[in-house]
Amino acid sequence: MSDLSFLEKLLDGAAVEWKSVSDIFHVKNGYTPSKSNKAFWEHGTVPWFRMDDIRENGRVLSQSLQNITEDAVKGGKLFPANSMIFATSATIGEHALVTVPYLANQRFTNLALKDEYTESFDRKFLFYYGFLLADWSKNNTTKSSFASVDMDGFRKFPVPIPCPEDPEKSLAIQAEIVRILDSFTELTAELKARKQQYNHYREQLLDYEGQDVEHLPMGDERVGSFTRGGGLQKKDFAESGVGCIHYGQVYTHYGTYAHTTKSFVSEEFAKKARMAKPGDLVIATTSENDEDVCKAVAWLGDEDIAVSSDACFYSHKLNPKFVAYFFQTEQFQKQKRVHITGAKVRRVNADNLAKILIPVPSAEEQDRVVEILDTFDTLTTSLSEGLPREIKLRQQQYEYYRDLLLSFPKPEEAAL
Repeated sequence: MSDLSFLEKLLDGAAVEWKSVSDIFHVKNGYTPSKSNKAFWEHGTVPWFRMDDIRENGRVLSQSLQNITEDAVKGGKLFPANSMIFATSATIGEHALVTVPYLANQRFTNLALKDEYTESFDRKFLFYYGFLLADWSKNNTTKSSFASVDMDGFRKFPVPIPCPEDPEKSLAIQAEIVRILDSFTELTAELKARKQQYNHYREQLLDYEGQDVEHLPMGDERVGSFTRGGGLQKKDFAESGVGCIHYGQVYTHYGTYAHTTKSFVSEEFAKKARMAKPGDLVIATTSENDEDVCKAVAWLGDEDIAVSSDACFYSHKLNPKFVAYFFQTEQFQKQKRVHITGAKVRRVNADNLAKILIPVPSAEEQDRVVEILDTFDTLTTSLSEGLPREIKLRQQQYEYYRDLLLSFPKPEEAAL
């Protein structure tokens, strides 16, 4: 039996009614309370969601990374529980179901179900259908310097109500679709939990609190020094020549370490470029989000490489991989966050990186930690083996069935 025939069997001849997003939802923008007013941000109890919440805690959210006070809420009105946040600019299509009353920042459009439709929909069904709206949104953006969704088309996007004449059967159909898709989601979540276990183990290995291990500023002359990257831009790339790393590639292409570069510059350009040596760390000091700023890759190739502006490189006396793994720990992230500046573009400068404390155990201990973490790193970050490959396959399988299970016949299809 095909998957489409399963949906047909589930419908059992029932009609499908189509409503637009604006028919069934209140569509409203989020906002950010004034950052200069401390009374809005200190000891807050109202959840305020950003893109970082989805990255950190997934697509069904019950608590936020940041809270605001009730004084920051315009008109005292929150978006109701079981509404959706939907990114309609920047990272378009990212969305989540929020199970508590909340606010969200301006990058999110909020979809709160209208009262007359609360008995017509399973909220989780609407959340899954949101992936189809996400695909549409990514393909229908306005042509401007800052990408955003065609909101007129967004509001008109059609949403199905299966078997509208029998609400009980309609909800049963929706619930069965949710059950199947939840099972795929849970399997992927289990695989991701294994990766989180590795992250936890890495934190333990690099935590030397209470041990006889000195913690020194990274810019201490006994440890290392930071050098800002040069004027390398993508237009300077060459077909071959001297290796180079552009800051954006640090968080889009590279993992913990690299032996070869993705891009090159001419030998003539390299003569005037700022060059990192083998063993140095290349660090992206600029990003659109807090997570990616200060992503680092240990350069383990044989030759010096050019490094772009909006990046720096760290020359040091430690095991390069040990330092790269340290950059992935919460111990580093916690110290990094206090130095982040900027609004739309987030930055940490090299001078502030130099202030961050790093544990400096013996060379033998550094080697021991690296040997252990290299084994885990292969399992969790390899493109061809280990957990990422398994997670990717399960994700593809889930997306395949999701699209089929949500492919309700449009009126013109039903007439064929």
